[in-house]
Amino acid sequence: MKEMAFSSLLTSVGYLEIFIAIFFFLVFWAIGNTKNDLPRNYPFLGMFPTLLLNIHRIHEKITEVLSKTGGTFLLKGPWFTNMDMLGTVDPVNVHYIMSTNSSNFPKGPEFKKIFDAFGDGIFNSDFDLWKKQSKYAKELVINQKYHKCLIKTINDKVKDGLIPILDFMAKEDKIFDLQDIFKRLTFDTICKVVTGFDPGCLSLEFPCVPFVKAMEDIDYVIVIRHLLPESIWKLQKWLGVGPEKKLSKAVEVVDQIIEKFILMKREELSNGAKSKQQEVGFDLLTLCIVNDGERTTGLKFDNKFLRDTIFSFLFAGRDGVNSCLTWFIWLVFAHPEVERNIREELKAIIPVEETEKWKFFTAEDLKNVIYLHAALCETMRLYPPVPFQHKRPQKHDILPSGHHVHPKMRVMFNLYAMGRMEFIWGKEASEFKPERWISECGTIKHEASYKFLTFGAGPRKCIGIETSFTQLKVMAAVIIHNYEIKMVKDHDVSPNCSIILHMKHGFKVRVKKRWA
Repeated sequence: MKEMAFSSLLTSVGYLEIFIAIFFFLVFWAIGNTKNDLPRNYPFLGMFPTLLLNIHRIHEKITEVLSKTGGTFLLKGPWFTNMDMLGTVDPVNVHYIMSTNSSNFPKGPEFKKIFDAFGDGIFNSDFDLWKKQSKYAKELVINQKYHKCLIKTINDKVKDGLIPILDFMAKEDKIFDLQDIFKRLTFDTICKVVTGFDPGCLSLEFPCVPFVKAMEDIDYVIVIRHLLPESIWKLQKWLGVGPEKKLSKAVEVVDQIIEKFILMKREELSNGAKSKQQEVGFDLLTLCIVNDGERTTGLKFDNKFLRDTIFSFLFAGRDGVNSCLTWFIWLVFAHPEVERNIREELKAIIPVEETEKWKFFTAEDLKNVIYLHAALCETMRLYPPVPFQHKRPQKHDILPSGHHVHPKMRVMFNLYAMGRMEFIWGKEASEFKPERWISECGTIKHEASYKFLTFGAGPRKCIGIETSFTQLKVMAAVIIHNYEIKMVKDHDVSPNCSIILHMKHGFKVRVKKRWA
């Protein structure tokens, strides 16, 4: 009992700073006011109280502040915590940090501490290690054996997983959480493509899968680490209490499952499974094991390397697609003219006699669609799957906007706010307009990555862009052509506060089949 009481006390100490901040905030808020709705800089607490007051609508608050300050604003953290943060969405700053002077803005040691669950994978690495991993990762994703595996997996999961569930929900006229369905769909898909094993999340039984729960717990605690001083969450980690206890357990679960995948894969390959996989393509884990990457890259392809590589690919591919797909379906069915345009584009690639029939679209069918591609880009502009990124300079620097940055300061990009800046996207910046992505000659208009930062920019630009669009187009086309989605009346679709932009309360809908 004494140990339990002591543990409880230590957990409370871990949150002491938050409670103090709330107390002082209430005092200052009662006697003060803010100028032009900008965060007020309080003694000792800095602007931290504003974060607490607006945590439920943090993306909207950041958008308001940055739109009133020309796209760049210095948020002062509590004293002595090194939590000062320069928020910027100014394209000239983004281009400078991500491309022109990217060598001064690596992921850095602080990033690696916060994301230590990722180990030494490509997501965390810098400099020579990152260059080697990046080169090898690019070779993997352009491999034709991998591409064959990707296409087959997407087709199988949509046909055998997504469609039966939508048909069942339509037949029973049930209200259900479409966001949860998409999470299950994309996790099964990416797990199969990366490891060769299907965790079986997507079924009418809606099983609770420990692997998925552990990954979500890791997401949650990483957000907490961003909001607390390093000394606080490090103390919790050392003591094994609070969110850090949850993180430790989640990482243990993930490590055990990935280790099992690696052992099973090595056993499969040693028993001659390689020849059987030729027809269906190779997952990334198989490619890592059978290819002689160690000789060509200089990387050590031991189980630690495989674990970190698998973890990074799972994280990158797990939630980006389902986040985009959720917001996309909501936006499309909330804008009938956009839905109509997509359906007409899809009908144009179907034989006339089949336009009023059920249709499954392949990646090959959709390789030349324009409006659907534009609508997906527009969705990610307004609702980027990863809503923020941060950097920390190695040495003092001056950004093109004139703002000074130094090694004890974070530089934060808020992509949600960036997509709503009128000085970047015009007066209709907050509107859903796929047409902005279509040129006068009817082709896709490619915006500069420092304006559209969803897939990163500069040397660290995402290598999985084509993989993401392949999944999104197939899944979106099948749904829009064959089903009608109606959101439950008055359902709240506010974004959450997380490293992945999901709907805070899920996406509650009814579905109706268009064709018999």
